[in-house]
Amino acid sequence: MKLTIDRSDLLRALSHVQSVVEKRNTIPILSNVLLSAGPGALTLTATDLDIEAVDAADASVDQEGGLTAPAQTLFDVIRKLPESADVQLEFLPDNQRLSIQSGRSRFALPTLPASDFQTMTKDAGSVNFSLDASDLKRLIDKTRFAISTEETRYYLNGVYLHIHDGDNGKRLRAVATDGHRLALSEIDAPEGSDGLAGVIIPRKAVSEVRRLIDGFDGIVSVSASEAKIVFTAGRAVLTTKLIDGSFPDYVRVIPQNNDKTMKVANVALEKAVDRVATVSAERSRSVKMSLEADKIILTVNHAETGHGVEEIEAEYASDPMEIGFNARYLLDVFQQIDGDVIEFDFSDPSAPALVRDPEDEASRFVLMPLRV
Repeated sequence: MKLTIDRSDLLRALSHVQSVVEKRNTIPILSNVLLSAGPGALTLTATDLDIEAVDAADASVDQEGGLTAPAQTLFDVIRKLPESADVQLEFLPDNQRLSIQSGRSRFALPTLPASDFQTMTKDAGSVNFSLDASDLKRLIDKTRFAISTEETRYYLNGVYLHIHDGDNGKRLRAVATDGHRLALSEIDAPEGSDGLAGVIIPRKAVSEVRRLIDGFDGIVSVSASEAKIVFTAGRAVLTTKLIDGSFPDYVRVIPQNNDKTMKVANVALEKAVDRVATVSAERSRSVKMSLEADKIILTVNHAETGHGVEEIEAEYASDPMEIGFNARYLLDVFQQIDGDVIEFDFSDPSAPALVRDPEDEASRFVLMPLRV
């Protein structure tokens, strides 16, 4: 293998694939990235056997071939080279090394044979559709913060992507929950997506898809089977196994009849919660929210860490009420609000609250209260 490639093109492709590699690996070749030089292009592939990422970049190829090299080291070397540099990659058969040359910089990395690299088997997708990268970014960004990290409930360790047939017609809906909070976002169902009964995309795969489409403004193709889902954005392709489990019936936990509505400036409430949470107990991080006519009083009172109170203006005309929330969960939701105002719908202190963004009717959030 021998080729010359623009450093920026190589770095872009490497950044899309190398993060799939697990830092600690018992199988040495899984710490490597597969480099395949073909006519006019270099293709890079990385996998952890659950997720596989592939991308390609234009290159001047003098000798076709393939090898694997340490993904993290290769990425770090290329990242630190000058921005406008050309990079020469060449396999040195005498010592089985990958030679990297750019200007006065020279490196030689150990390699393993391309024939030993394990790639994921491809399933024929039973559901195929396309959507704008901007829509996919929004579905991910509005929901992934609520993915559970509790491994015992593995079926909550991802984003549930499915078709929901509601009052507004068929919608492609993404949902994530950890049992304490829920995030939902949806778009009009793309053509061809009707058969998507429901797939749970693992947390790591969600992050990798988001990384893949960061800065990409085109159309993303999606192909889903019972066991895998494939995202294609330009030359970049990410294949991931799906979580084999049943996502809970989340619809029943979304409040339908909360009749106490509060509207408040989102940034003002975010900053106030952040300030009072400074003295909350780290484990619970509970903040008491006292709702009164046209104002909210936020209180944290802890015997060891201290006492804090904030009062801010709000639109609220229902009966006074006190309700507690995890401050971290509140702050996460504030980050998802696009407009200036955030809207809460309450029922009583023990019932979940529905949080909405008046500027984004396609997204909703549910927060379970804490006892304060």
